[in-house]
Amino acid sequence: MSKKVPVYIAMHNELRKKVLSNDWSKGQKIPSERALAAEFNVSRMTARQAVSSLVEEGMLERKQGAGTFVASDKVREKLSGIPSFTETIEKLGKTPSSKLMSFYTKSASESEAEKLQIGQNEEVLVMERIRYADEEPICFEVATIPHHIVSNISKDELKQHLYQSLSDIGYHVARAEQVISATWASEQVAEMLQVKRESPILRLKQVSYTQEDDPFEYVRAQYVGSRYEFFIEAKSN
Repeated sequence: MSKKVPVYIAMHNELRKKVLSNDWSKGQKIPSERALAAEFNVSRMTARQAVSSLVEEGMLERKQGAGTFVASDKVREKLSGIPSFTETIEKLGKTPSSKLMSFYTKSASESEAEKLQIGQNEEVLVMERIRYADEEPICFEVATIPHHIVSNISKDELKQHLYQSLSDIGYHVARAEQVISATWASEQVAEMLQVKRESPILRLKQVSYTQEDDPFEYVRAQYVGSRYEFFIEAKSN
């Protein structure tokens, strides 16, 4: 004899159908737990369990002070090749944009010097930006480039077309080393990305190399975990 399905699992399955059938559309606020409990004739605790299980699956998302909503599709970047943020967003039919937060030169830090294989006293250009998809903040990015590489490019060009400017002078990304880790949003990053402090963040560190295998860019990016994901396709040898 088959086991009886727990009430909250049965409710979870029904709520999941509402999302998959677009009865509840992307970004829509769902009824309160009290209302759902009344609709399904269950306790609020059971309704909370059912909703929480869908939040854990990523189908629903809670917004502090606003309620629970059907989660929007995450931006997905396949870790194969070296696509740019702009290309990734455009392929999804969204509009990419950036907001420049800071642009300055300084002496390289120890970690920047190590990654870029330059002297610690060598000057570097640092650009900090917020990257958007359809005006929703996706990541905060800090890019560091040896200053001698961009010394003959105007500030306006670099601010508006960083990667195109680098490409124009022969710095194309032949390969990149990437490290991805998990962290929490600091108060500053949370404010910029419009999430709660200590929200899950995907942290990417990348060093870009030329065809001559010379490092020319060191990027640190923090992506909102609920809006972005990396996809890896693995094949057996």
